[in-house]
Amino acid sequence: MRQVKRRSFLGLSAAILGEGLIAGKTGHSFETGGQSTAGSVHHHVQAASMMTETANRFLAALSPEQRAKATFGFNDDERMNWHFIPKVRQGLTLGEMTPYQRHLANALLAAGLSQTGYIKAVTIMSLEDVLKTLENDKGDVRNPEKYHFTVFGTPSDTGTWGWRVEGHHLSQNYTVANGQVVDGPSFFGANPSEVRLGPRRGLRTLAGEDDLGFEVIHALDEAQQKIAIVDPKAYSDILTSASRKAALQGQPSGLQAAKMNGRQFDALRALVELYASNVPDDLAARRMDQLNKAGRNVYFAWAGGIKPGDLRYYRIQTPSFLIEFDDTQDNANHIHSVWRDLSGDFGGDLLRAHYETSHRNEKG
Repeated sequence: MRQVKRRSFLGLSAAILGEGLIAGKTGHSFETGGQSTAGSVHHHVQAASMMTETANRFLAALSPEQRAKATFGFNDDERMNWHFIPKVRQGLTLGEMTPYQRHLANALLAAGLSQTGYIKAVTIMSLEDVLKTLENDKGDVRNPEKYHFTVFGTPSDTGTWGWRVEGHHLSQNYTVANGQVVDGPSFFGANPSEVRLGPRRGLRTLAGEDDLGFEVIHALDEAQQKIAIVDPKAYSDILTSASRKAALQGQPSGLQAAKMNGRQFDALRALVELYASNVPDDLAARRMDQLNKAGRNVYFAWAGGIKPGDLRYYRIQTPSFLIEFDDTQDNANHIHSVWRDLSGDFGGDLLRAHYETSHRNEKG
């Protein structure tokens, strides 16, 4: 099994993005010891301010016709109409933008991701060109510029608004209320998960999500694996699909972290940290704070084979978030992965708190 070369990958990130794509995005440090750090209960203002600034710069650069395509009301049902498959979508695509507008759109995308997450996102977009060649697509089915940018409401540091970047195998959704931001659902996919032909041969866009999952299952002893493997056959896709509210039926299944030793739990924590590190530091700290608060009330479940090349699925479930991963299509060369906040997707908890506070203030 191939191991993730963390140091070389971070070096690649720095080389591609230079001194930092956006000011204030530094390396992650998530060791909060279960204590809430500044910005970890609700999110630090930095991410929200950056999103507001980049969204307004993007919208200001659009023509009236483009702006009409790119914007919806915050309460429009379209805000929760997300998916990760090729389909007809709302929003303004990269292909409909001028070069300078694309720069501003990419700055908005970068405001919602870490450097590592941004590299994954743009690499996922670029895989459409690989698929275009593999599938001999002469039309517009596979198009790396068919990624849609949509803003819901009016971006401001004090108001309530949201935004989304979405296309095949990429869906990043954000909700902002009164200077705080919640990310989710957050989906990354890769097809092919490993490029095996052509000049980009060997590229593995989501190598960490795959390899660190293997590290967890292989860290378990035989008895633990029997508990963790909930089905010998891998599921055909992530179970929550593109649901508006993530939920799994029944009680959590798989191996509880309370039954893991320190080394095994460290492997599980490293996998969660990888997913957390896709977003800016303040949002990533909140993700890790959710793990810290769960303690050992975390379940790791696996379905399918446990060797590279086997069809496989895993999930990590806590009371507050769910991670799902599968590599089951195209002979196990097609990855889906998602982070779902069980009560916070599309701003659930954040909006409830915001509306309750507003209501109390109105009553005096």
